[in-house]
Amino acid sequence: MCDLRRPAAGGMMDLAYVCEWEKWSKSTHCPSVPLACAWSCRNLIAFTMDLRSDDQDLTRMIHILDTEHPWDLHSISSEHREAITCLEWDQSGSRLLSADADGQIKCWSMADHLANSWESSVGSLVEGDPIVALSWLHNGVKLALHVEKSGASSFGEKFSRVKFSPSLTLFGGKPMEGWIAVTVSGLVTVSLLKPSGQVLTSTESLCRLRGRVALADIAFTGGGNIVVATADGSSASPVQFYKVCVSVVSEKCRIDTEILPSLFMRCTTDLNRKDKFPAITHLKFLARDMSEQVLLCASSQTSSIVECWSLRKEGLPVNNIFQQISPVVGDKQPTILKWRILSATNDLDRVSAVALPKLPISLTNTDLKVASDTQFYPGLGLALAFHDGSVHIVHRLSLQTMAVFYSSATPRPVDEPAIKRSRTAGPAVHFKAMQLSWTSLALVGIDNQGKLSVLRLSPSMGHPLEVGLALRHLLFLLEYCMVTGYDWWDILLHVQPSMVQSLVEKLHEEYTRQTAALQQVLSTRILAMKASLCKLSPCTVTRVCDYHTKLFLIAISSTLKSLLRPHFLNTPDKSPGDRLTEICAKITDVDIDKVMINLKTEEFVLDMNTLQALQQLLQWVGDFVLYLLASLPNQGSLLRPGHSFLRDGTSLGMLRELMVVIRIWGLLKPSCLPVYTATSDTQDSMSLLFRLLTKLWICPCSVWVLLRWQPLPGPASEPDEALVDECCLLPSQLLIPSLDWLPASDGLVSRLQPKQPLRLQFGRAPTLPGSAATLQLDGLARAPGQPKIDHLRRLHLGACPTEECKACTRCGCVTMLKSPNRTTAVKQWEQRWIKNCLCGGLWWRVPLS
Repeated sequence: MCDLRRPAAGGMMDLAYVCEWEKWSKSTHCPSVPLACAWSCRNLIAFTMDLRSDDQDLTRMIHILDTEHPWDLHSISSEHREAITCLEWDQSGSRLLSADADGQIKCWSMADHLANSWESSVGSLVEGDPIVALSWLHNGVKLALHVEKSGASSFGEKFSRVKFSPSLTLFGGKPMEGWIAVTVSGLVTVSLLKPSGQVLTSTESLCRLRGRVALADIAFTGGGNIVVATADGSSASPVQFYKVCVSVVSEKCRIDTEILPSLFMRCTTDLNRKDKFPAITHLKFLARDMSEQVLLCASSQTSSIVECWSLRKEGLPVNNIFQQISPVVGDKQPTILKWRILSATNDLDRVSAVALPKLPISLTNTDLKVASDTQFYPGLGLALAFHDGSVHIVHRLSLQTMAVFYSSATPRPVDEPAIKRSRTAGPAVHFKAMQLSWTSLALVGIDNQGKLSVLRLSPSMGHPLEVGLALRHLLFLLEYCMVTGYDWWDILLHVQPSMVQSLVEKLHEEYTRQTAALQQVLSTRILAMKASLCKLSPCTVTRVCDYHTKLFLIAISSTLKSLLRPHFLNTPDKSPGDRLTEICAKITDVDIDKVMINLKTEEFVLDMNTLQALQQLLQWVGDFVLYLLASLPNQGSLLRPGHSFLRDGTSLGMLRELMVVIRIWGLLKPSCLPVYTATSDTQDSMSLLFRLLTKLWICPCSVWVLLRWQPLPGPASEPDEALVDECCLLPSQLLIPSLDWLPASDGLVSRLQPKQPLRLQFGRAPTLPGSAATLQLDGLARAPGQPKIDHLRRLHLGACPTEECKACTRCGCVTMLKSPNRTTAVKQWEQRWIKNCLCGGLWWRVPLS
């Protein structure tokens, strides 16, 4: 038995923020019964809440929020007739399933790829039969985290693809999408989404003798089968397990079921406690893809007990008589599957909610050993909420306590027996539904008063960590998010300003160790990750603008190069864009026309309308080059955007290539060229900027030595004083533009402080103090009446835009919802960020001001 009342070492769990409802005069938000909650890999939280009007009519609502802006809540009138019993996100975090007590299942998807615009076009129905368990079918993608190899250099060693078959495949092995649900009458229903948009639905009984199913859960096996666990709610009854196989025969969905070994909870076999816990209140597989381990909780009116069970294959002894007839040799010994208890707790307060980890940590050769190890990784813990208001993080196998959180200001002694604790006049505030984030570093809970709380969970789960070990934990999880594409907001909750510089450096170091192909795949994701980290420290905040600008520059370069077409179809293996890069890297001439002569200009021929449609992007490239060169002499201070570009040879080379492309296109259509305001009518601005840019690209090291920005290893080259002098003259030759940088984010993560939770209200934007980081940067704070700009199309929208816009939930980038231009080139550009922002953040519709 494990004592869950044992004090946690360190107690590394604290409240980040609380969101509550504003009291309305004509309607009231009240917690639904049951209350459902789900947390997506994109850090969107969905939860249910009923809206009660004055005439006592209930509207079943689904609320969706982004954890960075929890007050900006999007509410969906679900049109479910009965209480919503289940919510389930898909693997991409872009679709949501909801099921109710009338057997109706709805599939919600983003409309126009907006996180605050949802529509339901498909669903299924088992009329009058409440849904008790719901899950998406497995897509066959499973990535294991090898904690013991966290120090390895290759991502392939740290995160390995596990052989796992999808629940159902289409022709060619592509996984088929759909969902599976279990009803209270013992039916299993499967709905398949065909590529044509049709829904194939089939319903089958789990077994011939159908009985009431009060609790159920769904898991998947590596062979493509589905395992369903059910209980009728009584601890005196067995917990039943079934194997479900789904197939498509003659364009119809077919379900085959098979009974698996069942189990009785250990507490019911103990004569001293046989009738002490009459009801099974919680039944959960430890993970969706771990059907061999299950967590059970039995409760009375005042207390609970939790047990962890594992399904094992054991040898079946053979009688000597049969041994003589047919001797058993080697692996031919018959085996049998048996459930064995791994661990159990002592008597606890009554459990009100359970949250399981989603982090797929590999437990090879560790299992129970990890429970006694000095290190505890977040993916190994599960959360238990109790009716007394406390939350415990326990090891998912040994059930040892790792951290404890008390909702009250004065926590009671943890070693006080549950039976002796005094009861308050009313029910204590406690979580009715909980979910862990996808890295298990944060927990959301909805309490019985309807308030939403987000808690920080230490990466060590209660074990005190040195700074170096804490950095290694966070770095490992950041790398996991980089590989999977999951949002890393919950990791940022634990990053202190003093950690930012080290994390950025170590993240870049690990990135450079990967293969060139993998680096290319992850190139934009690591820039977005660095930008989000640098927001947290005043020493690195100016880099945020630089990283977002690099993302924008990479996107423009890729788009413009993709428009180039070879003159002949049977060309060599290199594309025009690759040849452009190769020639610009070889030819270091400062004369743009001499570089242009070496290119096949016929590959750059585009339609006139296309060139004119790209003018705003070409203007930005020209303005940015002019800004960089003009600010070169004044870049001694780090508190100025663009600082890092001056020592980034790759970005300077990319700008140089774009200047050549713009020069060629300007010969075809002069009106597409960037417009400069020059003091002389004979000034060739493009040639001047290209000459200075090339000099900077050739000898950035010389300039850095001249301005003493950082020491350089080895013998330094001669300072290029002439370049700095020429850049000093630029303001007298050309009007220097004021670039529109991304505004400082109004999100929470840079303003959250340890042990100082924020109290927020749904529907009301808080007046938060500016973070120390953003206050140090001039030019990022936008005045209320200042004209706005479409950051991706580079179009001015005015102080009060008349067009609907959308904003990124992470970087704050704003762009128009509908495209004002229909040319092919513009569509190609917009396709790069139609689903997500360039930084990977989700889009959120912005109301017209």
